[in-house]
Parts: sequence; structure tokens; C-alpha cells
Amino acid sequence: MNSRLRRLALLVFVLAAVGVVVPAASSASSMTQTPVLTGIRTGRHVDFDRVVLDLAGHRPEFFVRCVDQLHYDGSGEPVPLPGAYFLEVRLAPAAAHDDSGNPTYTGPRQFDTPALTNVRAVAVTGDFEANLTVGLGMRRESWHRVFLLDSPTRVVIDAGH
Repeated sequence: MNSRLRRLALLVFVLAAVGVVVPAASSASSMTQTPVLTGIRTGRHVDFDRVVLDLAGHRPEFFVRCVDQLHYDGSGEPVPLPGAYFLEVRLAPAAAHDDSGNPTYTGPRQFDTPALTNVRAVAVTGDFEANLTVGLGMRRESWHRVFLLDSPTRVVIDAGH
């Protein structure tokens, strides 16, 4: 009788442990899934131009810097983007492809923006090891801001006229 009680207690303990560990593991894996780029939109406002990066997944971190020249990640080759002033925005973790290597963003990797006042062109300059880099070529130096929005996840890049 004593061994039956021990086995029952062991069984209850194992089931409780599995019940606690499995949901924690599945929620952790959903939080570590890399967000992916699904679209790039642009728009002109009264005082600024806006570039919106649409993402599927959670919020990535972003890093912004002004550079003299944009370069493709990996090769280091210069990006032939029109502009006199360049802004580089890197998202991490983020990608423009899924886990199987299929593109999640099927739009142009580089395009001109003739309807905008300051931003002349946009380019995806890197998609490597969960780092997604996008560059903006601008006519002139101006203020800029980058921020995140939710539902759906978006990275918004504003550049003053």
C-alpha cells in the first residue's frame, strides 16, 4: 500500500511539473520568434515624410544613425541610393524572410519616393542573422524620429521637410 501511495504521489508530481513546464516553454518560444517585414509604406504630411515598416510579430528594438553612405550588410558594397543625407535604421531581432528562407516582404528592395518632399528613396540594405536594415536617402539634413506602434506591429520613421 505504501508503494502505491508513493507511485501515485510521483505520478501527480510529474503531471503537475509537465503542466507547468509545457505552457511556459510554448509561451517562451512565441516570444522569441523573430518578427518579419511584410510591407513598406510611405506618405507625405504637412511638415514631414513618413516611412512605415509593417511587421508580423512582436516589437523589435531599433537603432538609428546618420551615415555618409549606406552599405549593404554582408558585402559592404555601397547602396546606390539617391540623396545627399542618409539615415540607417536597423531592427533587431527582425527579418524579411521566414524560418525556411522564403521572403515575407515581396515588394521592391529599393524604390524612389517622388511623392515625398525630403525622402528621395528607400532601400532594404540588410537581412542577416535577425538584423534587418533599411536606409533612407534624403535631399537634406533634417530632424527625424523613429518609434514603434502595435496592433499590428509597425516601425515608423519620420523625417522633417
